[in-house]
Amino acid sequence: MIGSFRLPTSRGPRRAAFAVLASSLLTSSLLAISSQVARAETFALAADTQIVGTPGFYVAKAGDTLLDVARDNDLGYAQLMTSNRDLDPWRPGDGHAVFLPNVYLLPPGPRKGIVIDLLGQRLYYFPPGGKTVEAYPIGAGAEAGMTPRGTTKVVGKVVKPAWYVPKSIREEQPDLPAMVPPGPDNPLGEYAFRLGWTSYLIHGTNKPYGIGRNVSHGCIHLYPEDIEKLFHEVPIGTPVRVTDDPMRLAWVDGELYLALAPTHAQIEEISQNQPMRPSVPKDLHARVLAAAGAEANRIDWHAVDEIGNRRPGMPIAITLAPEGAGESTGGVAELPRIDTSGAVASSASGDVPENPPQDVPAPSANAVP
Repeated sequence: MIGSFRLPTSRGPRRAAFAVLASSLLTSSLLAISSQVARAETFALAADTQIVGTPGFYVAKAGDTLLDVARDNDLGYAQLMTSNRDLDPWRPGDGHAVFLPNVYLLPPGPRKGIVIDLLGQRLYYFPPGGKTVEAYPIGAGAEAGMTPRGTTKVVGKVVKPAWYVPKSIREEQPDLPAMVPPGPDNPLGEYAFRLGWTSYLIHGTNKPYGIGRNVSHGCIHLYPEDIEKLFHEVPIGTPVRVTDDPMRLAWVDGELYLALAPTHAQIEEISQNQPMRPSVPKDLHARVLAAAGAEANRIDWHAVDEIGNRRPGMPIAITLAPEGAGESTGGVAELPRIDTSGAVASSASGDVPENPPQDVPAPSANAVP
């Protein structure tokens, strides 16, 4: 369980709060400054668990790219760039702090088997027993609607799968053979799950930097190390549910949280290192009001509108403390609260990165790592 990760309050000067996410100062308990690879975590799960994970920082070294940082911390590329928009993805800079948005509002619905969040670009696995959940970043369809929504199940598991190239792809790339054998040129990677949807797989990849991007013809891609772990855990017959609602709201410890993922088009803009054009959901205020219920007078509408414009993906508290009430996290660990002044306030003290990220020019749309 975590404390409230907050945007601005309704009092005091207001500036664009999300613009400072990457340069915000976190307490030492939230710093993640080692170079150790962080694979998919297993989170404890109770019946009332809504949010899992903890955000942190990675301090970049010379030669790092944000694609490397994303993979080493089991994040998708667009997920990482959404929270670090002022950093050059190819040259973040030695000693600069990279914000790691490794915190998630779990998808609604049955917590059983595999749940794929297409716009959040995350695969959740709920093992039997209901005590834990695992979260993995994914690469999804190059065009919106390429991956079916709804429910299916795992019907087969294949080690070192051969790729039988679909006719539609061979029409796009006529030089491809009818079959690509296992090996470094095979885009399916080392492991694949066959689904009840016969034309679609969950599989690895030979191009791991496509994770967190719109790259596939409808299949779900995972980092090679993630698909290997998942492959050995998930049995045949496991249910699979695919959703694409970008907006989630949930009450946690007296705070209403809003998570709003980028649209498919915005993920593409991020992947191409282009400015993300705003796309505010038309039903944003209506859904917030419905979730707030009798607590609607506590909603910080400035924070809601900021989230609508920025679509950061991670859950942010959008409620104000009741009049006359002090702020409390119910005894759980305190997370930073992003203020409109561009600072992060915390009740705890601790060390912070010495060199938060500075503004740097973005690479061109055609830049490659």
